[in-house]
Amino acid sequence: MTLSLSADQSTSAITARGPLSSELLEVLLDRAPDRAEALPQFAREAVLVEDPITDDDVQLSLFLLYAVAYGSLPEFSANWEWDASLLTARAALERAFEDAVRASVPLPDTPELTRESVAAALFALTAPQPGPSLSHFISRKADIDQARELLIQRSIYTLREADAHSWAIPRLTGRAKAALIEIQADEYGGGRFERMHQVMFARAMRGAGLDDTYGAYVDQVPAITLASFNLMTMFGVNRRLRGASVGHLAAFEMTSSLPCRAIAEGLRRVGFGDDVAAYYDEHVEADAVHEQIAGRDLAGSLAEDEPDLLDDILFGASACLTIDGWASEHILHAFEAGRSSLRAQAQSD
Repeated sequence: MTLSLSADQSTSAITARGPLSSELLEVLLDRAPDRAEALPQFAREAVLVEDPITDDDVQLSLFLLYAVAYGSLPEFSANWEWDASLLTARAALERAFEDAVRASVPLPDTPELTRESVAAALFALTAPQPGPSLSHFISRKADIDQARELLIQRSIYTLREADAHSWAIPRLTGRAKAALIEIQADEYGGGRFERMHQVMFARAMRGAGLDDTYGAYVDQVPAITLASFNLMTMFGVNRRLRGASVGHLAAFEMTSSLPCRAIAEGLRRVGFGDDVAAYYDEHVEADAVHEQIAGRDLAGSLAEDEPDLLDDILFGASACLTIDGWASEHILHAFEAGRSSLRAQAQSD
C-alpha cells in the first residue's frame, strides 16, 4: 500500500513497512475505514518485536498516527484525530516505545533541586565528547551527495521544527512556561515568516535541489530517523511526559550550536551557497543563547516548581542524546563505509 503525497511530487511516496502500517494507510486514506476497529490488535502484535525503537513497522505507524494530530500529511482527515481505535493503537505503540527507551537510556546522578544544580547536571550530561562525529565528517570529508543526504535525513524533524516541543506549552505553568515560549518564539522567527526555522530549512532544501514538501522523503529514511522525531512528539503530546519534553528540548538546544557551525562549513565546502547554509548559521548563535534559557529557566525552574518531574527531565535529556546519537551514528557509519544511509529497499524501488 503506497500513499502518494501530491500530484506534483511523482517521485515521492510513503510505503507500508509491515502489517500495522499497511492497515493504517488503508484506514487513514478512507479506503477501508471500517477496518479501524482492528488497529489496536494489529498494534499489540506489532510491538512484539525485539526492539521497537528500530522496528520499521512500529516507527512508521507511530509517525503516521502523529501525522494525523500534526496535520502534516493533509491526505489524512482530521476526523481521525480523536478516533478511539486509533488512539488505542497509538497508546500500545507508545507504551512499547517508551519502555524500550527507558530500558536503553542511562540516567545521570540526581542533582539538588535548584535551578543552578539542574542546569549544571544538564550541561555536564551534554558536554562535547571526544571521537568522530557526524558534524565533523560533514565539515571535513562529506561530498555533495552526502551533504544532500544529511538534509534528507534531517527533513523529518526540521521541516516541522519546534512543533514537537510546542505541545508542552499548555502543559506547563509559571516560569517554565515563560521560558519555553521565549525559546519557541525564536524558533518561529519572532513573528517573521521568512525567519521561521522551518521555512529557513525548506529554503535550504530547495537550494540543494531537494523537495521541501513535508513527507517527501519519509519512505527513504530508516526507522531510527523516524524514532528520533517520534520520541520528541511522544513526550510533547502526553501531559504526564511534560518533564521529559522539557529535558529533551534542553539537551537538544545544548548540543546544537557547535555541530551547526561545522555543518555550515561543510555545506559551503562542497559548493552550496548561503541559501543552504543560512539555516545552520542561524543556529550557531541562537542555540548558544537558547541553551542557557533551556538549562536554567526552563528545566531548572520546572524542577524547582515541580520536584516530582526531575527524574523525567533527566530521562528526557538522556533519551534525546541516546536516540539522536544512534540516528547520527547510523548516518556516520554509512558515510564512512562509502554507502548511503537511506533505506536500501527505498533506493531500489
